[in-house]
Amino acid sequence: MAESTKRYAVVTGANKGIGFEICRQLASNGIVVVLTSRDEKRGLEAAQKLKDFGLSDYILFHQLDVTNLSSVLSLANFIETHFKKLDILVNNAGVLGATINDEALRASNFLKEQDHTKANWSEIFMPSYEAAEAGIDTNYYGAKRMVEAHIGLLQRSDSPRIVNVSSVIG
Repeated sequence: MAESTKRYAVVTGANKGIGFEICRQLASNGIVVVLTSRDEKRGLEAAQKLKDFGLSDYILFHQLDVTNLSSVLSLANFIETHFKKLDILVNNAGVLGATINDEALRASNFLKEQDHTKANWSEIFMPSYEAAEAGIDTNYYGAKRMVEAHIGLLQRSDSPRIVNVSSVIG
């Protein structure tokens, strides 16, 4: 594929779950994907797993903490240096904003039961100011930082896309 027709994507929070699957789908469709993760070891392992699926030509890893502006700007510089543009930004990084009581979660049989309405959520999810603050910093301000840092690169694309993912976790 000619360099000018290649498409480039960044997926935040991509070492597992929804982000990992988004990376797999994009790379399977010939889009060069920068898989990002706060945890470098887990991110590299996720990238290697995708490469083992035969996607080596389409997967790169870059460590990223969306709560840290220097980290976000480092990624933008990496994209600028290597690709000169960005076609797709997937803001998937997210945190719950509460602490999970593992004992209460196990006792609820949440993972085994089909009917989750019986779970005692006030025992399972323990809110705190610190957890809520982390949720806002990651889920809202993290996505905002990413858009602000990458908007210039997105504007160089013929068809730029920003996708904001929201789930139970974040």
